[in-house]
Amino acid sequence: MKIFTTFLFLSMVLFSSCDFNKSNTTIISSIDGIEVDKLQTDIGGLSTTAATIKTIHGDIVFRFYTKAAPRTSARVMQLILAKFYDGLLFHRAIPNFIIQAGDPTGTGNGGSGTKLKSEFNELQHIKGTIAMARGMDKDSGDSQFYICLTTLSHLDGKNTIFGQVVDGLEVLPKLSKGDRIISITLNIKN
Repeated sequence: MKIFTTFLFLSMVLFSSCDFNKSNTTIISSIDGIEVDKLQTDIGGLSTTAATIKTIHGDIVFRFYTKAAPRTSARVMQLILAKFYDGLLFHRAIPNFIIQAGDPTGTGNGGSGTKLKSEFNELQHIKGTIAMARGMDKDSGDSQFYICLTTLSHLDGKNTIFGQVVDGLEVLPKLSKGDRIISITLNIKN
């Protein structure tokens, strides 16, 4: 009986220390103690919390879809507060399609090192939509995001939309590959 009890105990210790979930995705739903999905939103689902992207061509202000994409919104807010995006390049700029940033290597192959579980939603890719860029794996979004320069309905339901430009749409077509994000600041309102 002692041998069986010892075996059972060791088995429990061994298996409780094993990680059967090999996913390296992160689930974040709060930032600085604020539950992101509980931030105040307008009738269209946009939060009153806004981020301002400063560029040499002007400012771009966007708000978050915190209820449609709470984990992605929280992660992007976390990266903004950590000043992760400050000084990064717009490494992709395709006229009448998108501009893309968020890769510290500037190549389109880098990120923060934290993969996010996708939050595909019913929102549509229209001019000024901000969504998480990803690779072939639906849960490969990290820190790279793109901003739509026009309606791109073929992307609907395939990427996590987490924001919408509310001011500075006129700045978007002025941005080129190699332009830098001077800074992104966050104005949290709950």
